[in-house]
Amino acid sequence: MRTAVLTFDGFNELDSFVASAILNRVNLPGWKAEITSPTPTVTSMNGVRVERQRPLSFAREADFVLVGSGIKTRDIARDAAILRELDLDPRRQLIGAQCSGALLLAALGLLDGVPACTDTVTKPWAVEAGITVLEQPFHAVGNIATAGGCLASQYLAGWAITRRAGHRQAEEVLHYVAPVGQKDEYMARAMAVIGAYEVPAVPEGAAG
Repeated sequence: MRTAVLTFDGFNELDSFVASAILNRVNLPGWKAEITSPTPTVTSMNGVRVERQRPLSFAREADFVLVGSGIKTRDIARDAAILRELDLDPRRQLIGAQCSGALLLAALGLLDGVPACTDTVTKPWAVEAGITVLEQPFHAVGNIATAGGCLASQYLAGWAITRRAGHRQAEEVLHYVAPVGQKDEYMARAMAVIGAYEVPAVPEGAAG
């Protein structure tokens, strides 16, 4: 599964890097999560500068598009050039948004009639954008998922792994990254959150 982790200037490091690292723990052929940006380099909200691995156009090809959040997401969601580039297709792609990333999904018309999760800072802007905001860490409808709170990125990653590689693979990865001494508890909680929206795993290359 090829994953585009959309990462823009002002990005939140936790949102992009945690999910990317968890997804890249899956040891299956063709699995790779990559930082995907509109410019060759992007700088985080805390001044961390990174080089992109893929251009923004890769999002149209990816099997899973994960929209990270950041302090400039409101502006990005108004950028017509970026919106045109992000011609996403939820019929064949998994699409997830972390925190303020929900604003970008709304701008793309992907949250019409779909409630979403976001962080407490973004919530008023999300409501203003017409999003029905849920007071919970994760929610999914079909191929679209949203998460609220930086550390909820584990749920987006686990959901995508479950959808494309199965429940057991997601359990193994989440168990591995969980804190020592809390692994069973951590993994069980994560899988319970994801499991509320679980559907059968779909082989790569198939619609779902």
